Amino acid sequence: MAAGAALALALWLLLPPMGVEGAGPPPIQDGEFTFLLPAGRKQCFYQSAPANASLETEYQVIGGAGLDVDFTLESPQGVLLVSESRKADGVHTVEPTEAGDYKLCFDNSFSTISDKLVFFELIFDSLQDDEEVEGWAEAVEPEEMLDVKMEDIKESIETMKTRLERSIQMLTLLRAFEARDRNLQEGNLERVNFWSAVNVAVLLLVAVLQSMVASGRSRLLPQEQSPGAWCKRAHGGR
Repeated sequence: MAAGAALALALWLLLPPMGVEGAGPPPIQDGEFTFLLPAGRKQCFYQSAPANASLETEYQVIGGAGLDVDFTLESPQGVLLVSESRKADGVHTVEPTEAGDYKLCFDNSFSTISDKLVFFELIFDSLQDDEEVEGWAEAVEPEEMLDVKMEDIKESIETMKTRLERSIQMLTLLRAFEARDRNLQEGNLERVNFWSAVNVAVLLLVAVLQSMVASGRSRLLPQEQSPGAWCKRAHGGR
């Protein structure tokens, strides 16, 4: 039930809303998602993409034993574009894209007991944005240009936008790396604490056993080494 709810939430976040008839295509937005992949399960996501654009897919396993997962990426025509086995992370770019739904699948069927926490991000670089900016420039561009040209302003804005988007993406990736390292350190700490407790218990058990053996031998030695007992053994018990 929880896996179905996670899949529904992922589809709601990734897929663009349906438009009414006669309306233009909805803008494609970048997306990121973190979900729990149960042991022995495979989970797929679908992402719509426009034609002649760039799609960058990045994923990381940030939790779970082994920190690995199988990954596949298929085109809208069902062509297998990427297939990776037992990977902790990966970055793949599809350019140019086809119009339709791309299929991303994460497979944890090789694991029988360990769930995996997976983070992935989709980054689009669509030509549609450039066309919209050019249309906006033509609509507001005055007939008489002063010292500053509209093209210079547009290039500055585009450069700033690209750098800000890249900064956001880098911060997101750093957050994913931090989560993976934190989970790994917490797992190591739990294992160290567990085996330390086992070693302490073994030491205490050995100390108790040695104490019992030593006390038992101390009670037996005086009787065996007493003069009377030695004389009896020497004279054959007479």
